Amino acid sequence: MSPNNANIDIRDTVNYKEVMKQHRLGPNGAIMTSLNLFATKFHQVISILEKKENLDWIVVDTPGQIEVFTWSASGQIIIESPSATWPTVLLFVADTTRCTNPQTFMSTMLCSSSIMLKQQIPLVLAFNKTDVMSSDLAVSWMKDPDAVSDAVNSDRDGNYAGSLVQSLSLFTHNFYEKLPFASVSAATGRGMEDLEGAPLLATRQCFEEKRPQLRKRENESNEERAAESERMLREYKKDREAETQ
Repeated sequence: MSPNNANIDIRDTVNYKEVMKQHRLGPNGAIMTSLNLFATKFHQVISILEKKENLDWIVVDTPGQIEVFTWSASGQIIIESPSATWPTVLLFVADTTRCTNPQTFMSTMLCSSSIMLKQQIPLVLAFNKTDVMSSDLAVSWMKDPDAVSDAVNSDRDGNYAGSLVQSLSLFTHNFYEKLPFASVSAATGRGMEDLEGAPLLATRQCFEEKRPQLRKRENESNEERAAESERMLREYKKDREAETQ
C-alpha cells in the first residue's frame, strides 16, 4: 500500500467487481476491461492535470500485469497521453530478492528493456526490497557482463539456460548498462533520495530525445491555429461583405 493518497483513483470511476459480474470475467480480464473503460476518458485526466500548478512530478501507478498493460491499446493511451504533454519517464520496480541468480536477473533486464523499447520512453530501474537483500550483486551484473558469465560458469551446470544467459548478457549489455537506477526499500524508505534523482537524469534524456518531436508538434499546432484564425477571418470578411450589399 502506498503511504500517499491518489488524487485521481480509477476505482472512483470504474467498479472492478461489477465489471467482473456483468461481463463474467476473471480478475485479470476485469482489470483490463476496467482499464479500457477508464482509457476512453483519459483525456479528461490530462485536462485536470494541465490545470494544476506547481507540480514537480505526476506519478501514474499502472496495473501489475506488466505484459498485458504494455501491449494493450489502453496501456498505450495511458502512456502516450502524458508523454505528448510533459517529459515522461517509466519507472520499473524490480524485486531484488528475485535477481539473485543470472537467469532471473537477465529476465528482469529483458523485461524492463523490452518495455522501454516498446514505449520509446526513457526508463528508470528501481531495485526494491533492499532491506531484505542487498542489490550490489544485481548492480555489478548490470555494469559488467563478464561478472554474469563468471556467475553462470561458477554454477557448472552447463545447461542451455546458462548459455542463453551468457549470450543475452553480451548482446543486451550495451542496452541496459546506462539505465539510471536506484536501490531502494519501499518498507523503510531507504534510497528514496537516489530514486528522486534518477528520474531527473532520465527526464533530461527524454527532453533531448523528444525535443525535435516537441518542436514539430508545436509547429504543427501553430500552423493549425494560424489556419483556423485565417478561416475565421475569411468568414468574418464574407459576412461583413454580405451585410453591406
